Amino acid sequence: MVRLVDGPTVELDVYVAAPSARVWALVSDITVPTRFGGELYEAEWLDGATGPAVGATFVGRNRNELLGQWETVSRIADHRPERAFGWDVRGFKGGFDRPVARWRLDLEPEGDGTRLRHSVTLGAGSSYLSRAIAAEPGREEEIMALRLGMLRQGMRTTLDGIRRLAEA
Repeated sequence: MVRLVDGPTVELDVYVAAPSARVWALVSDITVPTRFGGELYEAEWLDGATGPAVGATFVGRNRNELLGQWETVSRIADHRPERAFGWDVRGFKGGFDRPVARWRLDLEPEGDGTRLRHSVTLGAGSSYLSRAIAAEPGREEEIMALRLGMLRQGMRTTLDGIRRLAEA
């Protein structure tokens, strides 16, 4: 059984026929995923940040046919140019000490191109997902399967979009 408290992870990868520098320019731009029609439709830096750096925060505006609309606040947790870009999503309560999700994009040179890995690990911080499970604990497996499937689909769309842009 997949349980939220176990921190389930979704990981996908794609080969991009482009150098890491070109892929990095897309990966580290928080607005790029908004171009692909997934849940994230708008992103902007907060608190005077103008680009990615460890500790910088941004707001993400999301929408989903089943879940409605919501906003998240994220903080850059990993920023290694041409290697890794990661951020934590703050829960409803408290700070970033119990994130609701940890997102990562990892780049690895491969031949003349780049292997791009996209992953998310869900956390037990207070979120719409944790509230849905608390309201119907007997349906946790069903709720988790549905949400993980949505995340997998969105991540695939993002990876394919980045690949298309980098290879163009």
